[in-house]
Amino acid sequence: MQCPFCRVDDDRVVDSRSGDDGSTIRRRRECLSCKRRFTTYERIEENPLRVVKKDGRRVPYEREKLRRGIEKACWNLAISAEQIDQVVAAVEGEAFEKFDREMPSNFLGELIMRELRKLNHVAYIRFASVYKEFKDVSEFMDVLEEFLKGRGKESQAEIVKHLANQVKLDNAKKPPNGGKPNV
Repeated sequence: MQCPFCRVDDDRVVDSRSGDDGSTIRRRRECLSCKRRFTTYERIEENPLRVVKKDGRRVPYEREKLRRGIEKACWNLAISAEQIDQVVAAVEGEAFEKFDREMPSNFLGELIMRELRKLNHVAYIRFASVYKEFKDVSEFMDVLEEFLKGRGKESQAEIVKHLANQVKLDNAKKPPNGGKPNV
């Protein structure tokens, strides 16, 4: 393993531990040249899983792309990195359990929505609004109404308040006249 500090390929393993989910190994290493320590993670790489997109394209599964999408949905909410990691692990665990080589993108999207719904209702609504590609407000309202069924009035009020604040923020970011010069 090449040292990230001095780039010398001469190190020793100081400590090895199994990851939280048992599918990774965390290793602490010490560079024998500069004596600095660094951490590496090992994960089993099986046949690379591919995602079948709506248009039929097949693209390699990317854990970081999944994580970025979840992070965007959780942006500016009281959700920790560990909680995001748990969502990613839960989605990956179920996806890898059900599919060996190819997985439909809609299955992946539904898994993410299910996990976000458990984690935070605002993150769920944000993800659903992008994932479902709403054509108009009525489609968005249908999903929101379906989500609000079974929720208490306190939760409903919290969602409406958050969405109203988000609209205010979005409107404040827009330049006057939609960015068109005054003529």
